[in-house]
Amino acid sequence: MHVQICSNLWRSFSEDKKAGFTYLDSLWFDLYRKPSSKAKVLTWIKRKHIFSKKYVLVPIVCWRHWNLLILCNFGGSFESKTRTPCMLLLDSLEMSNPWRFEPDIRKFVMDIYKAEDRPETKELISRIPLLVPKVPQQRNGEECGNFVLYFINLFVEGAPENFNLEDYPYFMEKNWFTAEDLDCFCERLNSSEN
Repeated sequence: MHVQICSNLWRSFSEDKKAGFTYLDSLWFDLYRKPSSKAKVLTWIKRKHIFSKKYVLVPIVCWRHWNLLILCNFGGSFESKTRTPCMLLLDSLEMSNPWRFEPDIRKFVMDIYKAEDRPETKELISRIPLLVPKVPQQRNGEECGNFVLYFINLFVEGAPENFNLEDYPYFMEKNWFTAEDLDCFCERLNSSEN
């Protein structure tokens, strides 16, 4: 259900807003982790032209929990002061230990670079910062999908023109939004589905 809602949410953004973004299907990361479908997933990702986008939104669904990985400036130079590549991992349930994803995320990113025949080395890619900002936390064990959708919505609406580490975490803080804001967003999403 969240996969369809994510597609609908994406279509709701203006073309201007979407110009610097792309998103990957929420099933792709899990499929990537399976050897039988890894090559197919990398082929799908190649069609997304992620190195021409400022931001790539990657919903991750593993172990019955949703997180949002955001790849920032992957087409930028590692020497740039304003568009240095970095990764953000937004987790609405800190006790799930978001850092456990780091090895899979780094392997995933390395394979994306290799699939695109990029010149960056494994050592250079291993230095891409992975940041885990302190974001609002869910109230129960069932809200993570809604949080990821809301993270996507708010990030697309408020992402800086050029993400840089000096101004991090921007708006992504514990008080980024309230539980009431999330509830109103979910009501709007549900009413648009009916």
